[in-house]
Amino acid sequence: MAWNDSDDGKDRWHKNSGPPNDLDRIVQNWQRKLAAIFGGGTRGGGGGGAPGPGSSGIWLLVGLLITGWALTGLYRVDEAERGVVQRFGAYTQTAMPGLHWHIPYPVETVDIVNVGEVAYYSFDTEMLTADEQYLYIEMVVQYRRTDPVKYLFEVTDPDGTLREVTESALREVVGTNTMADLVSEQRDQIAPKTRLLLQSTLDQYGSGIAVTSLSLERLDYPEAVQEAVDDTQKARNDHDRYILEADTYAQGLIPQARGQAARMEQDAEAYRDRVIAEAEGAAARFEAVLAEYRRAPEVTRERMYIDALQQVYGNANLVLLDTKSNGNVLYLPVDRLLEQSRRRGIATIEDGAPVVTGSAPEEDQASRERRDRRTRQ
Repeated sequence: MAWNDSDDGKDRWHKNSGPPNDLDRIVQNWQRKLAAIFGGGTRGGGGGGAPGPGSSGIWLLVGLLITGWALTGLYRVDEAERGVVQRFGAYTQTAMPGLHWHIPYPVETVDIVNVGEVAYYSFDTEMLTADEQYLYIEMVVQYRRTDPVKYLFEVTDPDGTLREVTESALREVVGTNTMADLVSEQRDQIAPKTRLLLQSTLDQYGSGIAVTSLSLERLDYPEAVQEAVDDTQKARNDHDRYILEADTYAQGLIPQARGQAARMEQDAEAYRDRVIAEAEGAAARFEAVLAEYRRAPEVTRERMYIDALQQVYGNANLVLLDTKSNGNVLYLPVDRLLEQSRRRGIATIEDGAPVVTGSAPEEDQASRERRDRRTRQ
């Protein structure tokens, strides 16, 4: 008898041992069933008896496995989706909305494509314009997967291809326009032109994607070059302003030069006319003097001599004194005295004071004769 067995056959350590709980019974039941299924051989000691319950259990397990594998071929397609069935990787059919079944993997597979969803993604890039301006563009592209077969088989990475084609179309639009056009009248045409080029390229690729809308969110200079762009714009404004000022100066200078040229021509013509008139007058006076000289040569020659002396001495600052009557002559700056007297008379007239005018003393006969003799000499 074992050490833990009592005289009555009960376990010393489990004094209150009763029936096993529910979990233990479930485990024991499953163990018995599995033992019955997988327990091979026949009962008794003979080797040629009928198969035992182990063989039937194997076939039951195989049937369960086949049933489970067949059930994996069930799939459901929603209203906005399409199911693309492939047999060993080759397209077989397109499943419409509803519950369907296909030969389970690895024979057939099904890819579900949502053709009713409008997907979108944000796109931003930096690029150069036609006038070499650095530009930052941000836009949002919305698209639908209209053809699930083309979407899955024609392009390796449809979504990645869409992004690359979007950038290519946008660069074509921006690279053929100047910055001034893009920020002014061509701004509203960037999105439609880009969408047209994008859809045309996607159709050529057979991507099965339709671009529904393309909106331009931002069009500006990058922050890293904003200060340099402002300086460049200021320089261009100064350049335009200088050109405008130069044009204004040229437009004002040319008429002024033409006016000066016309005035110089008029002055030259006036000078020519004056010189011609003076020459003609001098010639007429000479002819008149010549006629008088022919009639009275002595008188005319003396008169011409007197006129010449009067003209010469009349412009000279000279004072003639008679030194024969008095040997001692006190030098006086008569010319300066006369000039001062003349200036005082002019100042008196300008101040409004009365001017006293008197007749010069009459020259005696002897003085006149002496003056005439000196003149003849």
